[in-house]
Amino acid sequence: MSMHKLFVIMVMLLTVFWSCSDNRGAQDVASEISEIKRLSAVRAKAFNDGNADVIAEAFAENGILMPPDMRSMKGREAVRTYYQSIFDQYRTFLESGYEEIKVSVDIAYGVGYAKVKLVPHSGGDTVLSTAKYINILQRQDDGSWLTTYDIWNANGQ
Repeated sequence: MSMHKLFVIMVMLLTVFWSCSDNRGAQDVASEISEIKRLSAVRAKAFNDGNADVIAEAFAENGILMPPDMRSMKGREAVRTYYQSIFDQYRTFLESGYEEIKVSVDIAYGVGYAKVKLVPHSGGDTVLSTAKYINILQRQDDGSWLTTYDIWNANGQ
């Protein structure tokens, strides 16, 4: 076989490989980003409503929550318990959103901001904070997205 024929065959095989590797178009990626933003909005509403169950359901079964100055917590029940402990003490207010979302096949990440206000049920000083965060999400077998990792830290004063 001549070098020219070998080269042509290699180019054809590579073209087929690349065209089959990820054939999602820009519209599909935009749809995925919209779904991830929707999940974020559901979590934010649940935080404002004091609903730890809904927040926990936005995590994969083995999802990991990494709050500041604490050990990582694994699993939906740990996530639910963490948020319920906040809701037991405070009336919660959250404004948050993604500043960047990237999707690559079945994995995505979102970088965002959060403004939190915690009003103690028992009275006392209101806690105000701003933070930045990164969520890593994974597409599930049914096509939905769930959070696999959630980490954040406070902005400096």
